[in-house]
Amino acid sequence: MPSVSSVTICSNALLALGASPVNSFEESTDIARLCANKYPTIRDSVLRSHPWGCATRRVILSPEMNKPAFGFNFQFPLPGDLLRILSVGEEGHSLRYRVEGRFILADINLLPLRYIWRNDDESSWDSMLIRATEITVAAELAYAVTASSAMAQLMEQKAQLIMQQARTYDSQEEPPETLYGTPSYDARF
Repeated sequence: MPSVSSVTICSNALLALGASPVNSFEESTDIARLCANKYPTIRDSVLRSHPWGCATRRVILSPEMNKPAFGFNFQFPLPGDLLRILSVGEEGHSLRYRVEGRFILADINLLPLRYIWRNDDESSWDSMLIRATEITVAAELAYAVTASSAMAQLMEQKAQLIMQQARTYDSQEEPPETLYGTPSYDARF
């Protein structure tokens, strides 16, 4: 299988639009500059849209020396590669916290965090996520490349369908969530 990169994803998106592929984002063409400019934002948006297995991390955060002015005992800097918080604290335990700026405020001194990270190593992605990203890039570039609003609309519809399939496949690789131990579940029994 050929190596997957941001350039190959953008090239495949361009091919889907009937355009010539790019070999590098540094090419001195308008298309290469367009891809170089738009791809990082599209990638981050796609990764943030779902808890993809290939873009999920777990860390234990340590607090900063400076305490919040009031309300909480500790503040924790968010990881620099964070795109979306999935959970704060141990699974199944309720924890009072707030996100303010680039910090999580809480009352415990070590903070478990599960989050979506900016995985820019596309070769580590699932094949369905790669395909969904290619079509999403094509949808974003469609009008600029083809000057056709019909093509842009078609690619947007296709991107939504393939993205839903990719999310479904990715979700099926996770064990089902259990409801026991939650107040709603416990109240029924």
